[in-house]
Amino acid sequence: MNECVVLLHGLARTADSMRTLDKRLSDQGYTVVNVNYPSRKHPIEALAEIAVGQGIAACEKQSASKIHFVTHSLGGILVRFYLTMHQRDDIGRVVMLGPPNQGSEVADKLKHAPGYELINGPAGMQLGTASNDIPKLLGLVDFQLGVIAGTQSINLLLSTMLPGKNDGKVSVESAKVKGMQDFISLPVTHPFIMKNAAVIEQTIYFLKHGCFNIDESMVL
Repeated sequence: MNECVVLLHGLARTADSMRTLDKRLSDQGYTVVNVNYPSRKHPIEALAEIAVGQGIAACEKQSASKIHFVTHSLGGILVRFYLTMHQRDDIGRVVMLGPPNQGSEVADKLKHAPGYELINGPAGMQLGTASNDIPKLLGLVDFQLGVIAGTQSINLLLSTMLPGKNDGKVSVESAKVKGMQDFISLPVTHPFIMKNAAVIEQTIYFLKHGCFNIDESMVL
């Protein structure tokens, strides 16, 4: 197998947060590129070129036949933005973990609060649910996408800002996007979704089969 998986962490996180996924995917025989990018220093338009571009370039150096992506939160929006700008024939499957595909009401309510932009940077200001926010400008996806949403929160204050079931940062409904191939929700939180064993197994299954291995007793 000569397939490469690019890992993209979330806002205000680092590649260390994706290390468990890195190891498990490597054990499955994938070439893994765990990108560390300055998520708080640039707007989404620039971050997409930096992060996704870096990942693709590293996979190309390995002469990968297919380039897959596994993303957390903001990372998913970067992939969507990049692929609207660049047509490629070597893109395989994408798994997004807790992506704000329809934006986040947390960003809507906090973006004008003191310190929010300092902590979350320009990209954090673009993740709201308004029609001119980046998530709402991207449209449907035209690649093989599986989305995993979380239904538990360790931040009850932020959860009060979100409609319905949520992971403390993104609601289950906001994680969905038109054109996705499969969707599953699991009892995990936004900060730790990428480390959860069930999430990792579902991620690997989707990369191999293009769908999730859904056990209805697990889905909330």
